[in-house]
Amino acid sequence: MGPADLDTALGRRVAGAADAAVSRRGAVSVLDVFASLGWVTDKAVDRWRREQVPALQHVAQAPPEKLRTAVALLEAWARGRGMECQEGGYLAAARGQRPLRFIEGADGAEERAFRAHWVAAEATAAQRRREENRRTKVPDLVVGEAVGAWECADCGAESQALRFMEGAAAHCLECADMDHLVFLPSGDAALTRRAKKESGLSAVVVRWIRSRRKFRRIGLLVEESALEAAERQCLADEDARALRRERDAERRALQDVDFQKRFAAEILDRFPRCPRDRAERIALHTGARGSGRVGRSEAGRDLDPGAVRRAVVASVRHEDTPYDDLLMSGVPREEARARIASQIDRVLESWA
Repeated sequence: MGPADLDTALGRRVAGAADAAVSRRGAVSVLDVFASLGWVTDKAVDRWRREQVPALQHVAQAPPEKLRTAVALLEAWARGRGMECQEGGYLAAARGQRPLRFIEGADGAEERAFRAHWVAAEATAAQRRREENRRTKVPDLVVGEAVGAWECADCGAESQALRFMEGAAAHCLECADMDHLVFLPSGDAALTRRAKKESGLSAVVVRWIRSRRKFRRIGLLVEESALEAAERQCLADEDARALRRERDAERRALQDVDFQKRFAAEILDRFPRCPRDRAERIALHTGARGSGRVGRSEAGRDLDPGAVRRAVVASVRHEDTPYDDLLMSGVPREEARARIASQIDRVLESWA
């Protein structure tokens, strides 16, 4: 791939996604580009990290050859700007922390190309530190609440308790050597952070939310001694943390207003014919604190083009198409989305 290839439709999309990421944080990864192009979602990446699929290609909404082309285009774009290439870890969220695969059957050089993180020469020291943390972060182990009875792949016992998944196999906490851990519910960020730091072994506990078709974090499994140490630390500085929480609450309220204004402005920049009041409604809805919507995701807070587009698509789907009526009449979700896809495209084209 060379500079001329970047003047294709896909080349321009890759360059735009990379430009946006670098302007936000001084670096860009292959996954950043795939997410911005709409080829992978947070849910898809989560399935991949849990080894529920053998390679990322199985959850990507683009064929392997197109994924390879995008990676080559990103490399050409980054090298043309003198950016530094660093390899990301990409380990599975499992005990063995095995390296994840992007493409089945790919050789080592191709896999390294998919793991590339490109850092701009002008990136600040703080941006470089944050990118280093992203690139080398070890994924959390994840334990899920069971929906109904299930059978442990090791001991064969039937249970309705928490289960630890390795690929498609479910394990009880005893067989997974986690039965000595205690549950710490979500809600106290300082206690959770300190308990995790003190615990040699920990696991995030998630619950499947059927209405939203996604997992929600509900707590943490930690060693009991770690929880006790964290509680002592929190008691020692409780007054100082209370004052800090008050200041943070005031600051976050102002940040939300500012963020929603910037989100609306980004919508109007990408879709200049979108009515201004509609853009503001979308920003208010998607950026509501605690909503879990795309505006509250990391990509949404960074005003990633893919996240902005997903927020607009969601609004059009519910307000400008018969999607909700189709669901209420019993049409399966995927079929309903397929039926109204062309209507969404027409609205977006008219706004662009």
